[in-house]
Amino acid sequence: MGIVNVTPDSFSDGGRGVDAAISHARRLLAEGADVLDIGGESTRPGADAVPPDEEIARVIPVIAALRAETGAPISVDTMKPEVARAAVAAGASLWNDVTALGFAPDSLAVAAELGCDVVLMHMKGTPRTMNAEARYGDVVAEVLAALQARAETAIGAGVARERIWLDPGLGFAKTAEHSLALLRSLDRLVALGFPVLLGASRKSFLKAVDPTAATAEDRLGGSLAAALLGARAGVAAVRVHDVRETVQALEVWAAAG
Repeated sequence: MGIVNVTPDSFSDGGRGVDAAISHARRLLAEGADVLDIGGESTRPGADAVPPDEEIARVIPVIAALRAETGAPISVDTMKPEVARAAVAAGASLWNDVTALGFAPDSLAVAAELGCDVVLMHMKGTPRTMNAEARYGDVVAEVLAALQARAETAIGAGVARERIWLDPGLGFAKTAEHSLALLRSLDRLVALGFPVLLGASRKSFLKAVDPTAATAEDRLGGSLAAALLGARAGVAAVRVHDVRETVQALEVWAAAG
């Protein structure tokens, strides 16, 4: 899954206008991306919220333009049901929600109505407050239990089980140690029986392993290692900035395996 940010403030690949985002998406497809994830609101720690109409204005022209020229699946990275509705109407087929359909009272109902695939990601608090929420007794057990419960809630609200993906939310209300513990235990998440999306690309927890990786661009090696760990555990997709390098790493891993 290739990341396309249409935001001025994302921690990586930010500041793209519509035309630049479309060009970037085309490049990611050429490099081997299977899915494009289009986002119009940063979810970095402390990020400010974006009004729904502004988010729609950012992402819908990108989704519509890409749908007109490619059959590749398109995901919309949003917590707002009105943005998801507009994105699906424009051609998206997956709703990637960092709040696990918990942001708005009608999120679950809208997901059931749209009938698209949905990614339920684990996070406590909001992007603005999540760093203060990184407290667990057993992070792996608690994240798995929370995701299982949220999946059951979604199914109860009418979302088809086969449409549900899970994401452990590395770096979201989690310390570096928490994220590494979840990486070590991805097989337990996969064993829940839902497709798993892993997002580790360029995240700051990688700096805990290599303190020289001060900027997002310094974290390619760690991002590739995380992708390979995910592949070994059986995740269904990895969400990445560096598509060409990740595809190459996965192809070599598969050929040697």
